Amino acid sequence: MNKNVILSIEDDSGMHCVDFIENDDGSFCYKAFRKDPEDEGRWTLTADYSATRFATQPEAFGSATQRMPWLAAYRPAAW
Repeated sequence: MNKNVILSIEDDSGMHCVDFIENDDGSFCYKAFRKDPEDEGRWTLTADYSATRFATQPEAFGSATQRMPWLAAYRPAAW
């Protein structure tokens, strides 16, 4: 199954990121990452929610915000 990252949101510290993904079937999911100095600046997957599918982008964003409250400050204007 192909997946396309449609939105990547990084927090103000630059240490956390959430990628929102559109799947081949038109559903959406997301993954969370962390960047630590000891990882030489590479993103490390911390939570994979790609098995949970959402019908819309806003539904995926709402779920991610419940799990990662910092994300609420970055709600895309188009949603």
